[in-house]
This record gives sequence, C-alpha cells and structure tokens, in this order.
Amino acid sequence: MPEDRLQKYQSLIEDLKLDLGDPAFDRIFKQRTADLSKPDQFLLKMEMSRLSQPVARFIDLRGQVAGQVKPYEYEGKQHFMDDLAIEVFEREVAKHGGYTLAVYESVMSTDNNYKVMQRQAKAREEEVEKDAVNHNYTKLVRFASYESRSEERMNYSIKITVELAKNRPKVSATTSDISLSGAKIKLPTNQQVDPGQIISIRLVGLEQDFELGLKEGIQYEVVAVEPGTIEYNQVRLKRTFIEKNQGFDDFLNSFIHGNKRRYKINLDNTLDAVVCKGYEQYYFPRVCSLFVFISEKQKQLYPSMVLTNENNAHINYYFEDERKQSGLYSVFNQKRMQRLLALSGAVKEAVCHVFTHSSQGKMYFYSAFDFELEEMQQLNDLFFAFGSQKDSWRTFKVQLMPSHHEDAFIPLSLPASAGKNVEKLNKRPTPRVQGFIQDVKYLMLLTDIGNPSITERFQRLSYEQSLVNQLKKFGHGKSATPPPLEVVALEYVNLRAHRRYLYKTNVVVHIDGQGTFNCVTRDFSVMGLQIECGQEMPLSKGDSIHLDLVDLQRLTKQHNLTNLRYEVMMVNKTKTIINLKVQKIGQLDHSAMGFFKALIESNKDKLVACDEAPKVPGLSLALRNMVTKSVCQFPLYLHKETSHNAVGAIGQGLYPTSLHHLLHSFSDNDDNTLDAKAVFPDRFVEEKLTEILKTKSRQDKPLKYLVFIKFDPNQSSQHEAVGAQVIAHEEAIDSLYLYAKKALRNDLLFVYQLYVSKTGRPDMDYLANELRYVSHYAIHKAKDLEEALWSVTGVCDLIDVTEYVVRNMGFDAPLVTKMEEQKKRWLEANFKH
Repeated sequence: MPEDRLQKYQSLIEDLKLDLGDPAFDRIFKQRTADLSKPDQFLLKMEMSRLSQPVARFIDLRGQVAGQVKPYEYEGKQHFMDDLAIEVFEREVAKHGGYTLAVYESVMSTDNNYKVMQRQAKAREEEVEKDAVNHNYTKLVRFASYESRSEERMNYSIKITVELAKNRPKVSATTSDISLSGAKIKLPTNQQVDPGQIISIRLVGLEQDFELGLKEGIQYEVVAVEPGTIEYNQVRLKRTFIEKNQGFDDFLNSFIHGNKRRYKINLDNTLDAVVCKGYEQYYFPRVCSLFVFISEKQKQLYPSMVLTNENNAHINYYFEDERKQSGLYSVFNQKRMQRLLALSGAVKEAVCHVFTHSSQGKMYFYSAFDFELEEMQQLNDLFFAFGSQKDSWRTFKVQLMPSHHEDAFIPLSLPASAGKNVEKLNKRPTPRVQGFIQDVKYLMLLTDIGNPSITERFQRLSYEQSLVNQLKKFGHGKSATPPPLEVVALEYVNLRAHRRYLYKTNVVVHIDGQGTFNCVTRDFSVMGLQIECGQEMPLSKGDSIHLDLVDLQRLTKQHNLTNLRYEVMMVNKTKTIINLKVQKIGQLDHSAMGFFKALIESNKDKLVACDEAPKVPGLSLALRNMVTKSVCQFPLYLHKETSHNAVGAIGQGLYPTSLHHLLHSFSDNDDNTLDAKAVFPDRFVEEKLTEILKTKSRQDKPLKYLVFIKFDPNQSSQHEAVGAQVIAHEEAIDSLYLYAKKALRNDLLFVYQLYVSKTGRPDMDYLANELRYVSHYAIHKAKDLEEALWSVTGVCDLIDVTEYVVRNMGFDAPLVTKMEEQKKRWLEANFKH
C-alpha cells in the first residue's frame, strides 16, 4: 500500500514540508531523496504535489481546540480559529504563497487540538507500556473493581458555557463525553471546582442546531476532578434533574442513540470489566483454598456452605467422616470462631493442625490451633509428635473475613440501554438463593500448607505413651443431628477433554498380588472409567491395574478389551468407587480409546451424558461473587511470550497481602503496575516453570513451592532491597536455613507457599455479554482482549506461611519474635488499612 510506504518516510515528509513553497524546492527535493528508489521518489513527489494544491476547505475549530475560538476571514471566507491556529495559518500561508492543503493540515495539527492531544496521550501510554515491559513492570488487576453503568456514555465534544456560581462570568469549556444523567467536561485549570459543588451548563454547541428549551441551562453536581493537561482538568459531573424537563431528556436519549456509531460509545468501563473478569475467571477454578461460608443463627456461628473446585475439593473431602457428615462443624465450633474473631487485623489468620483417629468403625477429628498450643506448652510436643505420625495429619492456614449476602450480586458493566437482554441478565439472586446466603456473616479460607520437612521435624519429637490420653481435650465428639453443609461446585466452562457418559456394564479388575475382583462401570469417556465394586478395593491413587470389559468385548472383534491398563486417579473413602484413566505405553494408542470413540460416535442419540445440573441454580454464581469481593490472597498470572513464560499480571483483592504492600512500596505512585521481578529468583519463571509446564496438562495437580523473600526496608531501590529463593515442596527446607537466618538477623523475611496450575482455555461464556458489546463498537479492541486472555498459560496463588515455616525451622525464638515485630512496625508505618 502506498500509505504504508509513505509512513516510513514520515520524518522526511515533515522536513520537506518546511521547504514547500521555496523557489528552489525541486533542487532540495532531489538532494533529500537521492538515495531512494525511483518508485519511492515518485510517491514522495506526488505527496508534495498533493500538499501544494490550493483548497477551499472551511476551518471550524469550535469544540476541537483548548483555546478560545473566534471568527477569522480570509479571501472572503469566514473561518473559526483560536489565536494559535490563526498564527499557524498566517505563517503557513506566507510560506506557501496561499491557502494550500499543507496549510490546512498544519492548522489542524496544533498542539492544543484535542485530537492531537489524544494521539500524543496514546503515544505516551504506549511508551509507558513499552517501558513497563522493559523494566519488568506487571499489570495490576484489581478484583471486583469494575462498576455497572445505568446508561451509555457517548464520546462527544461540543462547546459549552459553565456557570460556576451566580453573578460570576460564564466560562467557556467543552464536553468530553455525555450521557442522560452525567457528563465529563474539560474545564480550564484556572477555574477551581470541588466535589459536591453545584454548577450550571449550557450546551451551546447543540443549541446552535436544536431548540432545547433550557434558557437557564442544566444543573450538575461535581463528582470528581481529574488532572488533564496544563490547560484543563477533566471534571466528572452528575445531573441533579432539578429542571424536570422530559422533552430535553427524550431529546438527549434520542440524540445519543442516533449518533453513538458516529461519535462512539465510551467503552472504558466495559473494557476494564472484561480485563478484570477475564483474570477472575482463570483464578477461581484454580484456587487451592477451600471457601467455607459461616452463617449465624440465634447468635451461633456455623459453617453452612462450601464452594469447591478441582483444586480444593480434597479439603472438603478430608473433613467428611464415615457418615459423610462434615467435621467442619466440630473443628470450627462456636468457641473457636469467637477466638478467631478476637484476633487482630482485617483478615483473622491462624494455623490449625488436624488429624483423625478411627475407633470401632467411627472416625474422630482431633485439632489444635497454634494459639491454643501456645497456651498449653506441656502438651505441645505430645500433640505434634503423636499427630504427625498419622497419615491423616494436616496443617491448614485459616483466614477469616467478613462476607455479606449483598455481595452476591455483581451486575454486568453494561448499561440497560445496551440491549434488551441486559436487564434480564442483571437480575439479583432468586428468593431460593437468597434463602441460602442471607445469614452468611463470614468467609473462611482453608489452605493445606503442610510441609514434609516440618512434618519430619514433628515426627522426631519424643513423647511418653502414657500421656496420649491427655490429647482427648483436642478431640471432637459427634453430633447426632449435625446441621447440613451445602456443598456447591464452582460452575465454569467444562474443560474436560472428553465428555463422560452414563453406562453400566460388567468389568473384571486384576490387581497384581491382590487377585481378581468383579465390578461394574458407572460411566465412561474416551480417556477413563468410573467403576463401582461390591467390596473394599486394595487400591490407592497412582496405582496401576488391568481390567477386562467382558460384556463389551462381545460387541467387537476389531478391538481387544482384555488386559487393559488403567491408572487409579481417585478412590472414595469406602474404597468402593474408583476413577480410572487410561495408561498408555509411550505413544501407542490404548485399545479401549479406539473402541469408546467408535461406540460414542455410533450411539450419540442413545447415550446419556453426565451433565451435572446444579442443585440450586444461581447459588454457585452468588457464592463466587461473594468470594470475588473478599479476595485476600496473591493471584499471579503467567503469560506466553515467544519461547517462554513471564509474569503477565498480578491480582489484588479487597485485602492486600504483605507481598502486595512490599511491591507497592517501589511502584513510584503508579497504582496500575508493579515490578514483579522481586517475587522470584532470576530465570525461575522464564526457564524452570516454562520447562515444567510444557510437560503438564490442565488436569494435573498444582505444582507446590516455598518462596523465601528477604527485604531490607533501608534500601531505596527494589533491586537492592529485595531478594528471593525458591525450593520445591518436596525439597528439604534445611537447604535454605542459612539464607533464612541471615534474613532474620538483618532484614524482614516473608515466606509464601506458591501453587502453580496450568490453565485451559478461558471461559469466554463468562465474558460473552461484555465482549459482544465491545465488539459491536470496537471489534479490534475485543480481539485484543481475547488474545490477551488466550496468552495466559498458568495461574499462581501465593499464601503467606511465614509464621508456620519460620517458627518450625529451629531458629531461636527471640530472633524470630524480633523480626516479626520489625515487620509489623514497617507495615503499620507504611500501609494503613
């Protein structure tokens, strides 16, 4: 395209324009273009000829420049220009010998032209983004920060006059955007206004063409004043509607609706929402913490619901006893909830150690919080030594924060006028859902933070067998009628690679060294089976078995369905229901895969899919919204960049972590980016995680690491102040003993448990309405957003485990206490909640 070729010579064109009109221009042109090809010389010559053509274009800068526009006559034609434009016009006319296209373009490109300023601002933003990439700056995504708008705003610049107070001269200004109930205006910086101030505006730019019937203007209240340029501030306004002029309201609604394609709808709010919601939809299905909702009835607090996903469901499963009743009620009883609520901080945090004991076919839970064990030092070693020997030993980070049923409704970021379906989709929770959530007072997060090295330390503790009975005070009895716990699965896009179908047929299971067992299938997919057996099976997750599909073998001669190799993926507590996945040898196809593919293909109308409809429609979304409003973790996203991964975004919820605070202290007052380089050692993400994630699938369990971060608050640069070391979950924690000890003595030490999950495809259904709206007006922006979301390759979660890890590494208690006090003082001095 000629335009593309001209673009690369833009600086040369600007230089040549300076000499356009000079009698010696042809000679100058030849000298300047001597090194170019003949075709390019010809293009440039044609461009110069175009710019030299006389024009009769009428110049009207009303509402287009920051200066005061006035009439200006030239050769019998009246133009409207400000002083700067007149100066440029006269200078260029003298240089070119008349009013040419070059003159017109120069006048339309003055520095105070709004379009020019917008282009310059966009260029600055792109430069900042480029600079951010070069300096490891990472986008900060603030969860649930988007807001809904009741109506569409149109980017529309018209001339207005503003009356700031009675008996004061009116001020000339322009609108930036306008809606029925609000506006944003560009007000000269020498005119001071404050939030809450009442002002009056006349839309003189519209009054020239329309009879508005508003002689006194329109009354607005100042909402906020935002810095713009040296010449003006951006002032956000909302109407008071004191005029009660339905005719004007109808006109403005009709005007916006009729011109929104011409002047463009302001999409900022919706774009922010799509970005934010896009990252949220990746995060919540990968969270490893169990969401427990605490309700209150008759002044009694109790766990009423849990929200589960693939990564946290095992925690809920752990707390089920032999009756399938939840032990959460007894472990987190009324007395303990009151103790937790008495702790300091907006988020109440503690560590709870749990194990189970079976007696006469019944399962009993034993548990102790860290603050309880501190009060019973004589039982401290006994509890850890005895409990840690159990396979059921677990250590949970407990985080408790307020939750409100009002947070269950997060409307779309779209105005009702955007379409007929918006109002239908923006419905609040149904009465049935409201009945489940109305008594919720708190949200509790349970995260399994147990570390093998620390557990081994506990196991080395000695205790007297005769004292074991004293642990009864940590035991929990059973309620004959425990209140029901509603288990709600998080609803999100079905990322199963293969659909499952209900089907019952006989299967013979062969277990090496254990014998043969007769079972039946419950469902199947191309890649796996779920089977049910009439007796307890001697199997655990990860075991390999062989099986014969005896009845199905009679249906096919093409496929061998005997001695099929499968891997055990899950076993229920009674060991009677087993989930199996095909176990392939190298790249060879598993014979069952071919058979089930053919079976599904030829029986699609007969097979019943395992589509699990929600028990209470809308409850999962309501709980998800409540969680979204109360995020207290450190979400982090890995993005694909050419051949490696990089930290592409950091999430932040209502409750920032200490790591958020640390990074914000070096953010140079930029609230939208953070320098993520300090979170991990050099090349950890780019090399180690990139290589490991290549071998993983979305179905694999999250990777687990411990991240040790030392911070010297006396240093001014992040590079000098912050350092990090990482070890895998299974590595010996002692390898970082000296690193941690030095940090304890000289710096502040933060320890985070890192979970890394590989992502699947984004849940575009969750974003469909906003994306559709953006596409309607700016399809390129919608495509950019989709591409950004598809570039996410991994989701990370960081949980603060400093106290649990540092207090169990063998350091002197006074050294640990001193560092914790210094950290507390630093956080209180720099970050007020």
